[in-house]
Amino acid sequence: MKNTDQTQENIKLKQRLAALELQLSEQNNTLKKQDSALENKDHKIQTLEEYIRYMVQQRFGSSSEKLSVDQINLFDEAELLSDDDASDEEDSENVPAYKRKKKRTSIPEKLPRTEVIHDLSEAEKVCPHDGTALRHFGNETSEQLDYIPAQMSVLQHVRRKYTCPCCNNYMVTANKPAQPIEKSIASPGLLAQVATHKYCDALPLYRQAQMFKRFGVELDRTSLANWMIKCGVLIQPLINLMYERARESSLLHMDETVLQVLKESERSAQQQSRMWVMTNNEASARITLFHYSLTRKISEADWMLGDFSGALMTDGYAVYDSVCKTKQLANLGCWAHTRRYFKEALDAQGKNKAGKANTALAFIQKLYRIEKLSDNQTIDEKYQARQAQAVPLLDQLRQWLDKNIHRPMNSEKLKKAVTYLHNQWPKLIRYTENGAWPIDNNAAENAIRPMVIGRKNWLFAATEKGAKASANLYSLVETAKANNVEPSVYLKEVFTRLPAATCVEDVEALLPWNTAKVVR
Repeated sequence: MKNTDQTQENIKLKQRLAALELQLSEQNNTLKKQDSALENKDHKIQTLEEYIRYMVQQRFGSSSEKLSVDQINLFDEAELLSDDDASDEEDSENVPAYKRKKKRTSIPEKLPRTEVIHDLSEAEKVCPHDGTALRHFGNETSEQLDYIPAQMSVLQHVRRKYTCPCCNNYMVTANKPAQPIEKSIASPGLLAQVATHKYCDALPLYRQAQMFKRFGVELDRTSLANWMIKCGVLIQPLINLMYERARESSLLHMDETVLQVLKESERSAQQQSRMWVMTNNEASARITLFHYSLTRKISEADWMLGDFSGALMTDGYAVYDSVCKTKQLANLGCWAHTRRYFKEALDAQGKNKAGKANTALAFIQKLYRIEKLSDNQTIDEKYQARQAQAVPLLDQLRQWLDKNIHRPMNSEKLKKAVTYLHNQWPKLIRYTENGAWPIDNNAAENAIRPMVIGRKNWLFAATEKGAKASANLYSLVETAKANNVEPSVYLKEVFTRLPAATCVEDVEALLPWNTAKVVR
């Protein structure tokens, strides 16, 4: 009987123990979930704080990516300091700080001069001491810039008509030169000015309409837009030749940005399209080409490149990797994009704080310093400088990257920067293989910037035809500027002569680098 009672008691104890273990396990799981939730909450708070610091810097801080020596030298985290890092810190002190140079505004000699004579009165031309008449012996000249406001005028095309006085059966009328837009009131000069104002000066068409109204001329925005569309079609032969010449280059830069077009077939007004840019690096014929497309697909980049077979400098967008692989192009990575990611991480970590972003930026700053010091060197000399100085520095940066790529990082911005550097590494170091290859894609970014600035003013394109015309006109204006040709004078020349062109040679003569001496 006692054994039975003891057995039942043992069973009850085991059941209670099992229940307690189950309860303890449930409590343990609950605590783990709470800890995980707290960790996620802390990480979210940390991420939001980082984002706030970054946005404050973007809103109120300097927009420049240039870094002071003090920012680069903020190394106080033990895990960042290795022998290599310490030597980097010392070397970065030798990088000169940027100083803005004051430049006195000079008046160009080619501008016309109008003399304004300031003379003494007859009474003042007598010496006050002895009454002798003063003798003129020289002049003191100073100059001011003056501005003559724009003036609207009318060109009257008078076509003389003739008839035979004998038979009265023959009549002939003199021909009028071919016009950029037939039966339009817009002359080549007016079209050139409207295009220059919009595509060079970022002045929207509705503001131009207001300007014309002040001159007493009513030109509505729709008419101006239609003129620009027709001009975009007119210059297509020039754009085609520019594509052919660009594809013959040994190096091209490419980039793209968003563009909103309100009326696209089977697309809503809210969907974003793209404006691509492609530019070369030839000093004798600098070319910048814009291309409008509905998407960022590889087919667009493939069409722009055509039969190009050189090196392509781009950012990290995957489409460029695909097109370079298909066409077997040398794909170069952009160090400016890499620097920008680390600069964002530096902005997000807060002022007077050091981190891995400082170390990476110190390396990148010295890579750019090597490029700066070799600016005036030949291609072979630049290649030798890169092999002797940049390659060892890149080896050090790779060692630093290997140490940190798998380490946990609290900063999302820093994680993104390090990941980008790791993924783009083969393309980023390739510029050292050729002295003619650039270190970054700034040429494309500088080329696309005028369009981005203009977009802030005119906001969107109304139609696909308008977007295509804008791409062509931006191409012509930016190529003219790149070849030191004044856009308004050049466009007037093009709009005057291109309608009368009858062969390829006539069109080639109007390419910006061929007309530079004429319209500069």
